[in-house]
Amino acid sequence: MKFCQEYLRPNSIPEALQALSDSPGAASLIAGGTDLILELQQGLHPPVHTLVDITGIPEMTTLEIHGEELYIGAAVPLNRIASSSIVNGHALALLEACSLIGGPQVRNVATLGGNVAHALPAADGTIALMALNAQALVADAQGYRRIPLSQLFLGPGKSSLKNGKELLVGFYIPVCQSHQASAFKRIMRAQGIALPILNVAVWLERHTNHVAQVRIAVGPSGPTPQRIHPAEDALIGQPLNPGTCSKALTALLDQVHFRTSPQRATADYRRHIVSGLLSSTLETAWQRAA
Repeated sequence: MKFCQEYLRPNSIPEALQALSDSPGAASLIAGGTDLILELQQGLHPPVHTLVDITGIPEMTTLEIHGEELYIGAAVPLNRIASSSIVNGHALALLEACSLIGGPQVRNVATLGGNVAHALPAADGTIALMALNAQALVADAQGYRRIPLSQLFLGPGKSSLKNGKELLVGFYIPVCQSHQASAFKRIMRAQGIALPILNVAVWLERHTNHVAQVRIAVGPSGPTPQRIHPAEDALIGQPLNPGTCSKALTALLDQVHFRTSPQRATADYRRHIVSGLLSSTLETAWQRAA
């Protein structure tokens, strides 16, 4: 099966944007291609004239510390993130999320940018990045801009990126300081389907016996990925114990809107299991921050 009429592999961001602009027909970016190729095969994606391979662009395949931030290019494969000592030290929730996406073969080629750009409300990489307070680096013909990750999402499967005109270049994550830690956990179907029924990511800062700062993200908790601010507010300044976890859970359930999915779980089941998953993820991050 022929997937495109033209295949290009630019060496820079301007070249990639120009390739998208110059295409005589529909153009699409490709890095891992684990979703795009399947969608083209199955007729779930409109035909593409030009595929623009971004894996040769250094900015998109870099993983390193930039000052007080960890930078991860959008075309970095998931397995590279899952095995990175830098990510282990500064964004453990993201490492844990990337190690659970798909199977080993998929993770060898699938990218973090692809996981995020699909704009799914329960994407494991996205939920971890939300809790880690990540910012997205986006490029267009006018240059680069950094935006909060949440601004990338308009609805289930709907990204704010302008197709053919904008490029998701990478992600910036604040480095982990003393007494700060993160964790990611999820529940999936027993038969091993790679899609999560529910996932939770937590980042927190611990001061002796109380929570100084905390960020919580749950997927899927609505039409777009989001932080659960009321649950965070219930924990700040408090010790982490069953009582405060219960207050955080109550605040979480007041905000989130679980839905029933025939392929995954009912809304009631998600409301039932989120209690244990939230408490477990909070406790893991709390112990790591000690």
